[in-house]
This record gives sequence, C-alpha cells and structure tokens, in this order.
Amino acid sequence: MARKTTLQNTQIIGEINLTPLMDLTFILLITFIITFPLLESGLPVSLPKAQGTPIEDQDTVAITVNVDGKWFFDKREVTRDQFISEITYLKESRPDAVVLLRGDEGLPYGKLIEIMQVLKENGIQKISLVTQTGDASGGA
Repeated sequence: MARKTTLQNTQIIGEINLTPLMDLTFILLITFIITFPLLESGLPVSLPKAQGTPIEDQDTVAITVNVDGKWFFDKREVTRDQFISEITYLKESRPDAVVLLRGDEGLPYGKLIEIMQVLKENGIQKISLVTQTGDASGGA
C-alpha cells in the first residue's frame, strides 16, 4: 500500500526558543535562593541573640568556636598552632580582611577572649562578633 503523504519544504528556523532557557534560569535562581542561607550558616553553632547592625559586604573570614571549644577556620577544624599559621598567612595575603568570630552561646567567655588575644597578637584588628538577630534579654 502506498503512502499518500507529501513532502513539504523544510524551512530553517532562525530563532532560538527561549522558554527552556528561562525555565532553567528560574530553577537555578530558586536553587541558589534556597541553598545560600544553608551555606552561610556553616557549622552548627548556637549563636547568642543580640541586636546589632548587619555587616556590609566586605572581605571576610569566618572563625567558629563550638560548644566543645574546638576552633574552626573557614569550616576546617584547626589546632592552636594551625590557627596561628592561618592567621599569619591571612594578615600577609589579605590585610583588610574582617574576621567574623562565631562563638556558641554555651561557650565559656574565656575561650572567646583566648581567640581574640591570638588575633590581636598576630596583627588582626578588624574583628566582628556574629550573633543571631533577636531580643537580647538576659537574666539580671
């Protein structure tokens, strides 16, 4: 049995269909919106609540101390000697960097002072203490 279809001249489409590209763009945007806050928080630390001003976009380095007193330099656990070498390298390579010090609220006060002392001894002057936004009501 013979087919009764006619071949039509095919025309070259000179346009790009932007619908799949826009769909991909929105999916990527939504993915970044959802994952960015998770990346920002980093290590699981219960930050104390306080009122403060937000930090402007600057060259920053995060230093975290968890409730066990372990030190983390940009999400990597370090010893005191490793911490000093990292800070020395930071001071030489990025002298205008701001250190964001994140300490667990259950951490003894002396542990934060110890880290701040090490930072001061190695020439780091720009230190910001990171807190959660909230009511800074303390029991007095």
